[in-house]
Amino acid sequence: MSKEIKRPEWVPDDAGSGFTTEVLDGVKSVHDGFATTKMRAPQRKGRPTLTTKELYNGILAGDRSILARAITLVESNAKRHFIQAQDLIQLLLPHASKSLRIGISGVPGAGKSTFIEALGVMLCEMGYKVAVLAVDPSSAITKGSILGDKTRMEQLSNQKNAFIRPSPSGGMLGGVARKSRETILLCEAAGYDVILVETVGVGQNEITVRSMVDFFLLVLITGAGDELQGMKKGVMEICDAIMVNKADGDNLLRAKTARADFDNMLHYLRPATRGWKSRAYICSALKKTGIKEIWDVILEFEKNTKDSGAFRERRNDQKLEWVNTMVIEQLKDKFYNHPMIKENYPRYEQRIHNEEVSPTKAATELLAMFDSCQR
Repeated sequence: MSKEIKRPEWVPDDAGSGFTTEVLDGVKSVHDGFATTKMRAPQRKGRPTLTTKELYNGILAGDRSILARAITLVESNAKRHFIQAQDLIQLLLPHASKSLRIGISGVPGAGKSTFIEALGVMLCEMGYKVAVLAVDPSSAITKGSILGDKTRMEQLSNQKNAFIRPSPSGGMLGGVARKSRETILLCEAAGYDVILVETVGVGQNEITVRSMVDFFLLVLITGAGDELQGMKKGVMEICDAIMVNKADGDNLLRAKTARADFDNMLHYLRPATRGWKSRAYICSALKKTGIKEIWDVILEFEKNTKDSGAFRERRNDQKLEWVNTMVIEQLKDKFYNHPMIKENYPRYEQRIHNEEVSPTKAATELLAMFDSCQR
């Protein structure tokens, strides 16, 4: 009796013997041909999970790798990570709040990263420990970020007293990551004297970073006057100083003119900080000119506001704002993850699309439904 030839499914039914393709039975054994061998899946060795105490000790010791892992823990949305992160922050609170927090924003192409690197390197050489929290914009389509600030700040990355942490904005208000406040506390507990927070772009939403820093610097370039007109009521009212960058070569005269123009604008605005008059300055981050001068201005700001009590007043207001923000976030999370809301929300989405119910009425009914479940 002839052996039945097994053909692939794509071979025609009327194929003759000239069609030599056939399917052979597989070897009934494991990958190495020995039936007694037990095949094991490759084991991927990951880093061991650190306890809260290990993270605490590592941060206080200034271990940058452990600090980075703690920040990753804080940025996680997993519930178990959230609980551990809050326990860690509670332990570190007595060791935090001792730094000078500086927010830096500006129009695209103003040279914020170059300026931050020049300032950071200078401060490291002066003996300061500097942490840079650079928030990169997240794509609205892919949700990804380039996170290239650490690559751009090559000189600062090589400083032993510097720590650079790029983070995705995740679409958060003003481009500031949701956990930036906790990250600042971790860096302070690790012994960093100066925290530089670079934000994404400019606009009225930059009020978010104002709520977590002591000094807010707006970096601009010449020719940005038209752009500034549309945003001055938002950003210029919250900045403690304006820095006109790229003031070198043929651009020096234009930079001085721009500084005078910005000074005139600031003169008519209410000061961002009680007892402090915001001014405009010029620098060249590339040529390293004007960097020491703006640092002297920041130190003067710190002394004046601490003497007047405005520094401590702002820190206290920021803590309360932090509480309010966290309450809103947790209420929002509790609402959208409630089983009743998750079950009914798609139906309301469809009704809104079909114009059967207004967005306001849908929100009112969903909130009423949620409220009834809490009783």
